[in-house]
Amino acid sequence: MFDFPAEPITSEASTEVVCFPSETFKQNANVKTLTLFEKAANDREAFWAEQAKCLDWFFAWDKVLEWNPPYAKWFVGGKLNACFNCLDRHMDTPVQSKTALIWEGERGEERILTYEELYNEVNRFSNVLKNLGIQRGDKVAIYMPMVPEAVVAMLSCARIGAVHTVIFAGFSADSVRDRILDAGAKLLITADGGFRKGKIVPLKETADVAIENTPCVNGVVVLKHTGHPVSMQSHRDHWYDSLMNAAEPKCPCEIMDAEDELFILYTSGTTGKPKGVVHTTGGYMVGSTMSTRWVFDIKPSDVYWCTADIGWITGHSCVVYGPLSNGMTQLIYEGMPDFPERNRFWKLIEKYGVSILYTAPTAIRTFMKWGEQWPQSCDLSSLRVLGSAGEPINPEAWMWYYQYIGQGKCPIIDTWWQTETGSLMISPIAGLTPLKPGSATRSLPGIDVAVVDEQGNSVSSGYLAITSPWPSMLRGIYNDPVRYEETYWKKWRNGYYFTGDGAKQDDDGYLWLTGRIDDVINVSGHRLGTMEIESALVDHKSVAEAAVIGISHDIKGQAIVAFVTLKEGQEQTASLEDSLKEHVVKKIGALARPERIIFICDLPKTRSGKIIRRLLRDIAEGRVIGDVTTLSDPSVIAEIKHQYQED
Repeated sequence: MFDFPAEPITSEASTEVVCFPSETFKQNANVKTLTLFEKAANDREAFWAEQAKCLDWFFAWDKVLEWNPPYAKWFVGGKLNACFNCLDRHMDTPVQSKTALIWEGERGEERILTYEELYNEVNRFSNVLKNLGIQRGDKVAIYMPMVPEAVVAMLSCARIGAVHTVIFAGFSADSVRDRILDAGAKLLITADGGFRKGKIVPLKETADVAIENTPCVNGVVVLKHTGHPVSMQSHRDHWYDSLMNAAEPKCPCEIMDAEDELFILYTSGTTGKPKGVVHTTGGYMVGSTMSTRWVFDIKPSDVYWCTADIGWITGHSCVVYGPLSNGMTQLIYEGMPDFPERNRFWKLIEKYGVSILYTAPTAIRTFMKWGEQWPQSCDLSSLRVLGSAGEPINPEAWMWYYQYIGQGKCPIIDTWWQTETGSLMISPIAGLTPLKPGSATRSLPGIDVAVVDEQGNSVSSGYLAITSPWPSMLRGIYNDPVRYEETYWKKWRNGYYFTGDGAKQDDDGYLWLTGRIDDVINVSGHRLGTMEIESALVDHKSVAEAAVIGISHDIKGQAIVAFVTLKEGQEQTASLEDSLKEHVVKKIGALARPERIIFICDLPKTRSGKIIRRLLRDIAEGRVIGDVTTLSDPSVIAEIKHQYQED
């Protein structure tokens, strides 16, 4: 039976004891007992059937699960609509007049949409899509900044049964073209531009280049957002506002099968063609709705802020479908956390009374680098739950987040999941789960995971595998079933899903994610995870962030090189480099001592906060630099290259 550790226990990766929920938080929590886990363990299919009742179905399912590894069908025969569950079912309830979206632009503009207003916008834009010839099953590409119209576009596609593929607004024309062609999108929805640190990102210009050789695209809808002048091609390009003004105000929802495609989302893989991950309607909506409800202990009065862009799965599940199906009020911000000053995030929390914050470990480490004086300049007392997603969070960042942002009273919800999983998989439940800094704790109810070796045998340290199907699982790679099977299901022949991540499991059954399996350095025959070394470096009082790679070494096979950014006010010196090397030895052992430590101003990161280590390897090995279009600041590559060569 599932059980939690008894107090007190020393954390594996921190000197702090396990953090238990406060009595007040536990008393007011939505989930107070292990009943959900027990029901799932006793009968998984009955458990998920019960959870599926959280949604409104036009027709109930005939069968909960058909599992023919590696292909699953959930809620077979059931009929529903994702948009209906995000909007229509809230009409004629108190949620109808509740705020759905609070949007603030980088320049301070503000828009507030109630559920009824969002419902009206989606109805009109659904008719816009129909008037442009979009039908059920057609593919629609969305290439937009973080504005309410992006959410409207996604929900409108879902409403009429079109399949959306959202393309991150930081991608280049080539990346946009590749995704549009692979999906066969008939329509592109974009904007004249977006704002980034006071400058305009010319999205329409990029889109025009992208679709020069995409015969599948019949039309382009352009939102006037920045006022940046753009070229409009007659008969192909249409202004969003003009189309909306001419559209009818009501559009009925399509009755969709549970296994009908809802969206295709392309993963930004480090090599090869991006994978078009397919998610279907019923299982995905059950997973995203229930995991959001369980994990964040949501209350009707909450103001929730997930800082992810809609171009990523976190934006799909934790900005659009999960929160709106639960009737939550949420903040959307278009802009950077340091514009015009480094307290922009904290000012937004103070201004809107944000109570749940969900962000990336990389962002947290960046805030650490800038110093606690920035959050301390604002009133963060409204916060009650803090979340983390995107990559493993190191214990020091966890504790900083807990102390300076949560002020010692907010549980840290460290989550593990993927584009492919669709919804949160491993996570604490606020108010129920005792927390260990740096651990995502246990899998959620109805989710079966294991740490296994090459043969699929249970071990304490190895590969993270998902051992049984789950409702929000991917249904394939679009137009590439062979790649789907080989990428995710060929590692073991027992129906286990290969996550590509490594993990350790402690004596309490808590999981410690160690990063991607391919982020492993082989030093003298010993395999060392980059995450473990990076965590040791960040544990040093002078370090804000670190990224570790392996480079070729004549004797060791591979040697460790660490790229390090320092906290504000710290100076890079030879003695500090020696101190950091010794600190790693003390935390891990002599084998993990870095061969070189390179002090740099910033790490190459995507706008979602993920560190792109392959670019650091390209620099270190003297190779041609790979694709940099996903980076938040491509200029850092030249600086890092110069610093590496000078060091």
